[in-house]
Amino acid sequence: MNRPRIFLTHAEGVRRHYYDEMAVARLRGLGEVVLNHTGVALTTPQLIAAARDCQVIVSDRQAAAPAELFRRSPQLAVFLRCAVDIRNVDVAAATETGVLVTRASAGFATAVAEWAVGAMLDLFRHTSDYVLAHRHGQVARPQMGRELRGATLGVLGYGVIGRELGRLALAFGMRVLVSDPHRRVEDPDVEQREIDALLPDADVVVCLVPATPQTENLMDASRFAQMKRGAVFINAARGELVDEAALLHALDSGQLAGCAMDVGRAPDQMPSPALAVHPLVIATPHIGGLTPQAASHQALETVEQLAALMRGEMPPGAMNAPHATRLADLVPGLHPGYP
Repeated sequence: MNRPRIFLTHAEGVRRHYYDEMAVARLRGLGEVVLNHTGVALTTPQLIAAARDCQVIVSDRQAAAPAELFRRSPQLAVFLRCAVDIRNVDVAAATETGVLVTRASAGFATAVAEWAVGAMLDLFRHTSDYVLAHRHGQVARPQMGRELRGATLGVLGYGVIGRELGRLALAFGMRVLVSDPHRRVEDPDVEQREIDALLPDADVVVCLVPATPQTENLMDASRFAQMKRGAVFINAARGELVDEAALLHALDSGQLAGCAMDVGRAPDQMPSPALAVHPLVIATPHIGGLTPQAASHQALETVEQLAALMRGEMPPGAMNAPHATRLADLVPGLHPGYP
């Protein structure tokens, strides 16, 4: 079997954080690796040109894969997404052209849940306010804080991150309410409610809902109005879930006492500048899952997915396995289909 050429889309700065040297070295054990040396995320025409002789693309979340990529890359057999989110990957076009698309699993549940706990503590104890005051040579004005113990946490979305956050919140002595129409909560210490019954009782609402057309602007003006006055809101999921004008109004009107956001509607899910500069907002640049453990999980998983394919096995995370007809060009004898 010939060793495949593999294009890694991650620009240098992104690669340093999300695809470290150990993962690159292991990828090189499977084939000839071509790196993105431009320093920036590639446009579709740039990606087509850079990967023109590559049978495999390992993609970061910023590298879009529209139909054009698959239709103009006749040599491409596998598109490995080093992330859970594949919304900017045209899987239907990949299927039409016989290219296998895979995605990584969520190895960042602990990292994001811990970020959310840190955001709660910061909002309840005004830590960032004091830090900013001192750094600007000002006298920090003490404010009354709140304890997590005894407070009510409302979790919107009860996937792996929501379950981990619930576990941590219970350890702090919080009451935990959950809203998720797609899951049944079996933990006897967690109470499941409809979202409209959860919001009025929660001191903290953490949004962890998947972004779909149905959940866009899930948190709109009416939902913020339903929240307990003086509660805080945290978004650790996707910017599209929040009507940002409504959030801004809720902060300015005093309906919300604060907000923390690791995502927003700016490019690459960054917090929107108009909200990030607000005095009641703690904004971080989409780093909830940026820990060595979380980043290594997804990078090494893409390596293992490719290794499995080269062993003649269909890996977990394959999105269109029955239609991946180009796999025969990469691994002779490997036929499309699930294991």
